[in-house]
Amino acid sequence: MPKVPSRKLIGVVGAQAQLLSAAQMSLWTRTRGLRIEDVDRALWEDRTLAKVWCMRGSLHLIPSRDFAVFVRGSARREARSAAWLARAGVPMEAIERILAAIPDVLDQPLTRGELAARLSEVLRIKMQRRAGRGWGGPSDADGFDVGGRVLSVHGILFFACMRGLACFGPMRGKETTFVRPDRWLSGWHDLPQEAAETELLRRYLRAHGPASVTDFAQWTYLKAADAREIWGRLADALVPVDDGVRSGWLLRSDEPALHGATLESPHVRLLPFFDGFLLGLKDKGHLVDREHYKKVYRPQGWLAPAVLMDGRVAGIWSHERKGPTLSLRIESFSSLRPEARKRLSEEADDLRRFLGANELRFRLQARRPGSPRSTASVGASGFRGRSSRTSGADRG
Repeated sequence: MPKVPSRKLIGVVGAQAQLLSAAQMSLWTRTRGLRIEDVDRALWEDRTLAKVWCMRGSLHLIPSRDFAVFVRGSARREARSAAWLARAGVPMEAIERILAAIPDVLDQPLTRGELAARLSEVLRIKMQRRAGRGWGGPSDADGFDVGGRVLSVHGILFFACMRGLACFGPMRGKETTFVRPDRWLSGWHDLPQEAAETELLRRYLRAHGPASVTDFAQWTYLKAADAREIWGRLADALVPVDDGVRSGWLLRSDEPALHGATLESPHVRLLPFFDGFLLGLKDKGHLVDREHYKKVYRPQGWLAPAVLMDGRVAGIWSHERKGPTLSLRIESFSSLRPEARKRLSEEADDLRRFLGANELRFRLQARRPGSPRSTASVGASGFRGRSSRTSGADRG
């Protein structure tokens, strides 16, 4: 049974998990032989993976033993949100009082509603429904009535998770639960914030370097001044790199690996929604041609599933599961060589295996410059011999 990668892979920068299915696929595309049940087991049984809010205030899957690196290392993101709320007149002392009560109340996995009810009882705070807007439209949510202001339960939980007081627990039916990280996670240990920030920068550069301090600030959603302060701690360990395509800074210890890196072409990976490989740098010119940029980086923060070929985005893809059949459609931005088509078909079939489907229906649309799209369809899949996986798409 393959192990879900920990420090070697997502211990570098985590797997973004707004969509859990996408995070699972991010692990698959980096791990040979991985099964979807392996990821679930690591999350909810072995507890070697954790689902947390961290960089950019976004959901990620991270190794449990590195919880402090990602959460403490992103703590200034939470402070930035708190400062914004304070300027808006939100009573921060009330939020602090609620947060202080969470560790004692959260003695077992609790749903949002259960946690809110316990906090309401312990702190003698009334609950109210609050009208607002969700990601797609109007939404009502429970909140704490504090001095005439309604503080949403979701907002309180976000602060609790960003401070390391809570993280996501196992699903209970269709409801999410929350747990205490120090009691739930395997290999839990804490770190001072400064040490966590420095290590987070080290992981970032190892995954996305060469990079700049501006890139790091965007990746973490830190203020520029905060990013510069953290960056300065590693100044003596960095070396400038310019490969003619992009320039930036790299960990000195990683320079030999960069110069010695080789790539067997064609090297193909299917990256899911929000894959972290495509989020590391502000300028994306080394990844995708300008004419195709908006097909990959879409409005409202959506990042499309991408076909990565020899380190660049060569197309986009989508999939649909109906019973035992996985239907996969790929739109290539240019015509593909026969060997690239073969590798792409192998990759598609391994996705079928990972998702537990019995049959693959594979449709490839490739556009030749100045000509209509050419289309190829494959029915029931028979591919078994796939190219070996690396430890991360960022090495592809």
